[in-house]
Order: sequence, then C-alpha cells, then structure tokens
Amino acid sequence: MTRYEYGNPKSTDVLIQMVDDHDLSAIEREVNATGPRDSFLLIALKVKDWNRDLSPWRAPAVFGDEGFGGGAEETLSSVLAETADETRRYCIGGYSLAGLFALWAAYQTDRFDGVVAASPSIWFPGFVGYMKENPMRARRVYLSLGDREERTRNPVMATVGDCIRDGCDILRAQGVHCILEWNKGNHFKDPDLRTAAGFAWMLRENRADGGVL
Repeated sequence: MTRYEYGNPKSTDVLIQMVDDHDLSAIEREVNATGPRDSFLLIALKVKDWNRDLSPWRAPAVFGDEGFGGGAEETLSSVLAETADETRRYCIGGYSLAGLFALWAAYQTDRFDGVVAASPSIWFPGFVGYMKENPMRARRVYLSLGDREERTRNPVMATVGDCIRDGCDILRAQGVHCILEWNKGNHFKDPDLRTAAGFAWMLRENRADGGVL
C-alpha cells in the first residue's frame, strides 16, 4: 500500500483511512473539513485492489462482474504496522467498502479506539450476522448513510438501510457508543465530506474525554 500523510505528524490523535484514486482526488477537502490540521494526523493508505483488499471474506459480485476476494486480513496486517505507537489514539475509517473494512477491522483488534464507517457496504453478505455474533472492540462507532441509498433496484444493495439500522442497534446493545447520521442524497454525494463529518465527530468525542487515552 502507498502511504500519504496529512495534518500534524506529532498529533496524539491518528486517523487511518483506506483510499483509492477517487478518494485521493478529494482528500484535501476532506482534511480541511475534518478540523484544524494541527489537531490530528490522517494517514491515508491506498489499496491496489479495492474489492479484494477490503472484503472480509469471499463473496459473489453484487454489481458488475467483479466479486469480492476476501483479502482484508492481509490488508489489516499492513494497517496494524502503522499503529504501533501505544502513546497515540487511533481511529480507523473509510467510505463505502473501506467503511465496511473499518468496521470489520475493529472486531479483529483492540488497536482502534473508534471507527468511522461512512456509507459503509454493510449490505455485504453475512456481515450483520457477523456483528451479532462477535464483540466490537472499539469504544465508539460513527455510522452514516445517504437517505436515498436504499432506493436502488439492486436487491442486495437495497438492504443497506435495514442493515445499518440493525447494525447500530447491535452495537448499542453491546454497550458501544454508536451514532447513526443520515445525509441527503445517494451513495455518490460528497463522500469526502461525509467521511470528514465522522472523523470530526470522533475528534470531538476524544476532546470530551479530556485527552485521556
């Protein structure tokens, strides 16, 4: 993976985000919308194969011809190499399939204090069932979805609204501080600003802790 840094390299609050070329084209706007640059470090990690590198297990294609390769475990190993400093607080986040990866990653390790899953692919086959059967290891989870995303003819992706509502309920029942925000528009509207809103919320919550790790 290729690594990009934005913000304050000495910050205690580190945001980890899996990205592709589209995300990188708008990353400056996202960083500016997240908050003062001296208040956080954003590490953007560009993956080579979106559907393979970010999917937690193999699954057939739900749109187009490209299925999901189940390479998330290998990707997470590389991510954890970026989060070895125990004096820092790490939040992992992302948009779409990267949001799903962020959620899944926080079930595998307690390295992440928070998760930002903006318009996540929580419709992914079997994922809500996985959430029911496994404990979330992050303290906070920010979920968001566009209010038109469940209005699609694709029968799998049309479940995204019910899935994210169920997922939020599951997390709250486990004692996780979880919020679900609804945005105007479909899946493709302002992904950078939606992600920034989640990261900004997480940073505000961290400040409310008084900086305690």
